[in-house]
Amino acid sequence: MSAVPPRPSTADVANDQPAIDQAALAAARALVEQEEGATHKLNGWRAVLVSTLAIAMALVHLYAAYSVVPAQVLRTVHVGMVLVLIFLLYPFSAKFRHRILWADWAIAASALGITVYLLIGGEALADRAVFPERIDVFIGIALLVLIFEATRRTSGAIMLVVLFLFLAYAFAGPWLPAPWTHRGYELDRLIGHLVMTLEGIFGPAVDVSSSLIVLFTLFGAFLQHSGAGRFFIDFAFSLMGRSATAPGRTVVFGSFLLGAASGSGVANTVTVGSVAYPVLAKAGYGREAAGGLLAAGGLGAIIAPPVMGAAAFLIAEFLQVSYFQVVKMAIVPACLYYLSLLLMVQFDARRFQLRAGAIGNTSTATQLLRTQGFHFLSLLSIIAFLLMGFSPMMAVFWAIVVTFAASFLQRQSALTPRRLAQALESGVTGVLGVACTCAAAGVIVGVVTLTGLGLKFSSIVIQYSGGSLVLTALFTGLIVWVVGLAVPVTASYIICAVVAGPALVEVGVPEYAAHMFIFYYAVLSEVSPPTALSPFAAAAITGADPYRTTLQAWKYTLPAFVLPFAFILTSAGSALLLKGTLLEAVWVIPAAAFGIVAVAAGAQGWLLRRTLLWERTTLIVAGAALLYPVPISVVAGALLLSVIAFVQRLTVAKL
Repeated sequence: MSAVPPRPSTADVANDQPAIDQAALAAARALVEQEEGATHKLNGWRAVLVSTLAIAMALVHLYAAYSVVPAQVLRTVHVGMVLVLIFLLYPFSAKFRHRILWADWAIAASALGITVYLLIGGEALADRAVFPERIDVFIGIALLVLIFEATRRTSGAIMLVVLFLFLAYAFAGPWLPAPWTHRGYELDRLIGHLVMTLEGIFGPAVDVSSSLIVLFTLFGAFLQHSGAGRFFIDFAFSLMGRSATAPGRTVVFGSFLLGAASGSGVANTVTVGSVAYPVLAKAGYGREAAGGLLAAGGLGAIIAPPVMGAAAFLIAEFLQVSYFQVVKMAIVPACLYYLSLLLMVQFDARRFQLRAGAIGNTSTATQLLRTQGFHFLSLLSIIAFLLMGFSPMMAVFWAIVVTFAASFLQRQSALTPRRLAQALESGVTGVLGVACTCAAAGVIVGVVTLTGLGLKFSSIVIQYSGGSLVLTALFTGLIVWVVGLAVPVTASYIICAVVAGPALVEVGVPEYAAHMFIFYYAVLSEVSPPTALSPFAAAAITGADPYRTTLQAWKYTLPAFVLPFAFILTSAGSALLLKGTLLEAVWVIPAAAFGIVAVAAGAQGWLLRRTLLWERTTLIVAGAALLYPVPISVVAGALLLSVIAFVQRLTVAKL
C-alpha cells in the first residue's frame, strides 16, 4: 500500500520558499524502495508483459471480490501470481537491476508450474497432508525455496534469517532445553502442514492478503491516479490559512487525508514532505524538527481509519471479526494520536517563534471543494458501505467503482483506459512486498501452531513477570519493539501476535486489546532505529542528520508509545477501543485526552510557557497517571496537571 511522491508544485507557488533538492528527494524515494523493495524499470515487450500480468492479477482479485471463488483456489492463485511478478520485477541483487535474467524467467516459470500442481491437487492434497507423497514433498520444498527467495528480494536478508530460525526450531525440538523442547517434526510432516493445509503458507495471513489487502491497495492506487492524493494535500494547505501554526497543522491534516490513499508510513512521509518541507522551513522549523514532524505525520497513515496499514486487516482475521470492528477500535486512539501532534505543533509555534505567512496554492479551500470535492466521495463511500453491513471485500470493491465513476466528474481526473491500466498495475505492484511477507509469515504461523511455541513462550514471559500484568505488558511491548527493528510492520505484527500475544491473554487482557497493543508497537518500528525508515526518509528530504531526526520523531510520537498501555492495564481502558460501557467511555476518553495534553507538553517542554525541569517531569507523570484508567490515578493526574497549569498561568500573568 504505497503512494508515489508527487511533484512539489504546491510548495513552489510561493517563489520565496526554498525548493526541494531533487537529489534529496531521490534519496528519500530510495528509502521508500528500501521498505517496499527496489523494482526493475523495464521497457519494450518485457514492460508490456509484466504490466499485462499485473493487470490480469488485479482483474482476478476484483472478480473474486464480486463473485464466489473457493478460498483454497484464490489463495493459491494469489501466491502464485505474486511470486511470478516478484521474480520478474525484483532483481536478484542491485548489480542486476533493470534487467530480467534468464534464471528469473526460469524461477517465475517454476512458480507458475507449482501453482498449477496445487490447483490440480485440490482437496486431495489436504486429505494426505499428514502422509504426503514424495512428489508433494518435492513441490512443497520448491515452494518454500521460492517464497524464501522472494522474501529476500522484497524484505531483505533479516526476514530470511527469522524464517530459518523458526524452521530450525521445528526440526530441533527434541534437542532443545526445557521449556522450549517439543517432539520435533520430520520434513514430510512439516511440509504437509505448511504447504498442504490452510494452517501454514495458505493460512490466515495469505487469506487476508488475497481478499482484503490487495483490494485496499488497488483502492489507494485508484485514488492516486484519479488525482485524489494531490487534492488532499492541496486542500490541507488551502484550509490552514496564515497563522504561525498553519504549516505544522497542514502536515498533520495532509498526512491524515493522504493516509487513505497510502497506508505506508514511509511513502506518506515522502509524499507530504516533498511538498510541505519548504513551507516548514520558511516558517522557521529547523531541519531535524521538520523531519521529525513529517515522520510522525506519516506514521498516522498506518493507524488512521478508514484505510489503515496491512496489519490492521490481519487483526480482523485473527480475531474473527469484521474489519469495521477494527476500524471502530482504532478511531479513538487515532484521534488521540493526531490530537497530540496538533498540540505539539501549537507548542512548536511558541518554542521556535515561528513566522506566520501564506501557505498553499492560489485556490481557496472553498474553490477546491467546489471543483474537486467529489474526491471525498471515495472515502465516504467505503465508510458508508461498511455501515450498511457490506463485507469489507464488497465495501472496498464498490468504493473502487465509486472512485472510478466519480473521476469522470472532472476531465483532468478521469480514469481513462490508460490511467485505469496504470492504476491497476500500480495497485498490484504496490502489494507484492506485503503479500510475500504474508506468505512467508505463514511459515512462522505454521511452525507456531504445530509446535505449540506460542503457549511455551507465554509461560516463559509470565514466569519472568511473576504473573504481573504490568511487567507482562512491558516485556511484550519490548519484544514487539525489538522484533519490529528487524522486520517490516506486517511481519512484526504476525510474529508477535502468534508468539507473544497469548502471554497478554493469559494474564487477563482481552484478546482484541492484546492485538491492538501489539499492532501499535509493531507500527512504532517505523520511527525506531536502526530501521527508522520514516525519519530517515524525512531527513533525506530536509538534509538533516537522520539520527537527530529520529530523536525528534520519537518526541512527536511519544504519546503513541504510552497510549497502548491504557488499552490493557485495566478493564476500563477498553473504552478507548469503544469496547467498554458508556459510563466508562464518559470518563476514560476525556481523561486520556488530558493525559495526551500532559505528555505532549512534557515532551515539548512547553505548556503556557517554557517548562522548568521539575514542571516537565511532573507533566510526564501527570500524563501517565491520566492514561492509567483507574479513578484514583486519573484524579491524581488531573491534580498534577492543574497545579502545573496554575503555576504557569501565574508566572505568565506576571510577565
